[in-house]
Amino acid sequence: MSLELKKAIEQISKDKGIERHVLVTTLEEAVRTSVVRKYGDDIDIEVSLNEDSGEMEVYQFKIVVKEIDDPNREIDLEAARLHDPSVQLDDEMGFRLKIEDLGRIAAQSAKQVIIQKMRDAEQSLIYEEYKDRKNEIVSGMVQRRDKGGWVINLGRTEAILPREEQIPREHFKRNDRIQAVVLDVYKEARGPQILISRSHRDYMAALFRREVPEVDDGTVQIMAVSRDPGSRAKVAVMSKDRDVDPVGACVGIRGARIQNIVQELRGERIDIVVWSPDIATYSKNALAPAVISRIIVDEDNNLLEVIVPDDQLTNAIGRKGQNVKLASKLLGWKIDIFTESRYNEAGHIKGLEQIANMAGLNLEAILGAGYNNLELLHNTDDASIKESLNINDETLTELRNALNFVRSEFVELNSGPTEPKGNKKNNKKPNNKKKDRPRKEAS
Repeated sequence: MSLELKKAIEQISKDKGIERHVLVTTLEEAVRTSVVRKYGDDIDIEVSLNEDSGEMEVYQFKIVVKEIDDPNREIDLEAARLHDPSVQLDDEMGFRLKIEDLGRIAAQSAKQVIIQKMRDAEQSLIYEEYKDRKNEIVSGMVQRRDKGGWVINLGRTEAILPREEQIPREHFKRNDRIQAVVLDVYKEARGPQILISRSHRDYMAALFRREVPEVDDGTVQIMAVSRDPGSRAKVAVMSKDRDVDPVGACVGIRGARIQNIVQELRGERIDIVVWSPDIATYSKNALAPAVISRIIVDEDNNLLEVIVPDDQLTNAIGRKGQNVKLASKLLGWKIDIFTESRYNEAGHIKGLEQIANMAGLNLEAILGAGYNNLELLHNTDDASIKESLNINDETLTELRNALNFVRSEFVELNSGPTEPKGNKKNNKKPNNKKKDRPRKEAS
């Protein structure tokens, strides 16, 4: 051992990024292991690196006794005084061992231990570096195809880009440079495994943080992201500063910021949606560019019933249902979309069913008599109703009362009330009316 060892430690520490004291400790443990393998584990030794000479020093310690019981740990007083005349009983003496005498097998064992310890230290360092980098963007070179995806060279280590985390119809070749977001970092026997993604919603959020300074400093917040990777996405944003337009900040001057993100995502169309604490307003923004007539909010079932003009159904649903699907994922609510004509028709049927229950009649009888909407029943004279439904005056009175009540509800529903149903102050419902689930409608 010489100063060459010291230089080697310094060089390895610099090249591998491993702290020097870790390498020194690893080397000391390797030498200790080799000494124990040759002399047995019942000896008391101390291993240390001499910083001045750069040599590894090994000392065996023995206790001075009158009579020796364990020659590996004890030395008699007479023999001890040959080394140090001033030594006394029960003193501990150290004797330097020549590690050059360890032999070829012991030296090879020490080398293997050193290599393994250095590998462990390097892997531990890589894990510590990347475990706190989740949701960050990393860049690397495509190295090879693996059975589960692509292996990406990040420099000091490798990452896995699984097939399911790739953007559909995206192709790579060896040495292509790509970017992705770190999804997870976990330990395995072969070393830390880094899982990255290009299709995850967190990758889009990370791109906005990189491209939009207002997002990076927290002035504009990304509230939610929903993606159909490679095709379309919706990003909900809000601004903490009243003077900062969140949509304008994300789009940038002449669309420069958003175009950088679109280009990185291979042309994926991105809708910037203004977030709102009011779910009806938020859902209208999320379903753009469709024009919305009314939205009925069913909070108990996390359901939105969205009514659109007949000519807006295609815009609301989107190609292959993409628009409503992305909006639903963005909101975290189920969305049912109706055209106005279909919803009104369904409303008439519900109204007639309610009238039948309140008047003690059969819905099929009312529909069978040709009364398929509330207005037709309302405009028919009493004599015709009695004859067609075969009812008496008392039942007719109950039917008229029920009809007047339900029509007022139906008209108010179509005018777009903002109060939850069942909270009207001046209308008392008859006791035999079915209770509606808590719903509210926003125009």
